[in-house]
Amino acid sequence: MEVYSVVKQNLLSKFEQIRNRMILVIDQLTDDQVNWRPNKESNSIANLIVHIEGNIQERISSKILGEPNKRNRDQEFDENIDRTKEELKEAISKSFQLIINSLSTMTEADMLKVISIKNTDYTVLDIFLMSTSHFSEHLGQILYIAKTLLDEQYVTTSIPKKR
Repeated sequence: MEVYSVVKQNLLSKFEQIRNRMILVIDQLTDDQVNWRPNKESNSIANLIVHIEGNIQERISSKILGEPNKRNRDQEFDENIDRTKEELKEAISKSFQLIINSLSTMTEADMLKVISIKNTDYTVLDIFLMSTSHFSEHLGQILYIAKTLLDEQYVTTSIPKKR
């Protein structure tokens, strides 16, 4: 198997894993909990998901697929963001499906195209790799918030500890 195919399959798997774990966490929470902020300087789970959705819109929809950029990054962190868990799950599903569909159709030549973001050039592959890292960081924050809120009721989304 060629390297390109392995990298593409690994990226697809990682995006699916991030999406699935986010949904598993949100399923454990209430609407109030997904909108809870630890303090004024921190984000709620809703903020983090709206931020990921905005990042996907800007990087994938706009920069890679050529659609108009509708992102307002500052609004993603507004303390007045209020979403239901169902709205967040729908946003995650829709946004990650866009990534998965886009990546699935990419050829090696497509992945090597250069795109400028904020005056820096990246290949499409770079953008997908940066996205897995970025979204994993936010997944960690989402997991931490959920564990803080749920304590012993939290059900892991990965490998459970031996008891």
